[in-house]
Amino acid sequence: MSVKREQVLIEALPYIREFYDSIMFYNIGGSIMSNREILEDFIQDIILLRYVGVHPVVVHGGGPEISGAMERFGKKAEFVGGLRVTDRETLEIARMVLVGNINAEMVSLIGKYGGKGIGLSGKDGQLIMARKKAPVTVKGTNEQVDLGYVGEVDRINPEIIMITAGKGYIPVISPIAVDKDGNSFNVNADTAAGAIAVSLMAKKLLSITDVEGVRRNADDPKSVISRFTASEFDQLVDDGIIKGGMIPKVEACVRAVEKGVERAHIIDGRIPHAILLELFTDSGVGTMVNGK
Repeated sequence: MSVKREQVLIEALPYIREFYDSIMFYNIGGSIMSNREILEDFIQDIILLRYVGVHPVVVHGGGPEISGAMERFGKKAEFVGGLRVTDRETLEIARMVLVGNINAEMVSLIGKYGGKGIGLSGKDGQLIMARKKAPVTVKGTNEQVDLGYVGEVDRINPEIIMITAGKGYIPVISPIAVDKDGNSFNVNADTAAGAIAVSLMAKKLLSITDVEGVRRNADDPKSVISRFTASEFDQLVDDGIIKGGMIPKVEACVRAVEKGVERAHIIDGRIPHAILLELFTDSGVGTMVNGK
């Protein structure tokens, strides 16, 4: 028997009440943004949230788009420890793709669907202050690689987000950071999202990706772990359950809840309106990380 629409609304009511006037932070990956239909669903969802009293803030990546642009410029992408080796030319390509293309497109879509988007980079208002990341050791060797213009977060200055979100805008942030001398750095989007969510004391951090959540069995989409605590993270990594590119994504969620964000979620953005299902239904979707 189908669920009546009024039942869906009544189920959502306590969640709408709980989340009213709270900050919800969304980290959306580049693999999701390459699908226009999925991206438009996501944009409509965050606009709906804004109209029911939630303050959504978005940070985005753009790895596949950056790699594609590098190829067009005759450059080959190189990664060490999951991080892109970034010389000055690669940094400029990343800035062009993240700020000039992806960020601008998301702001335009927010406007298309009746919201007020504002595009920011980590350099605006010194939002993301960074320092150069130390050389990374190549796994299985003693070789260390200088990643170039790759940064790690020093501190977050969230004032510009608070001002814009407080005026009804939806901030959309590109993870291009700046150091105290004005140098630009490319920062991992998952890391930046976690740090900004903590600085805002966000109610939730939602990481929108292209998998169902954290799988207990990597080959079984139905083996998603519905929830685990921050204290279980290291064991899940040691057991090989969380591995590869999922490690920095989950680690950002874990560090966020350890530092004050109430809950973090990893959800499958390929499911239509996944963030509404996660926030406003009893069952939810994906994997939730909490601090206890």
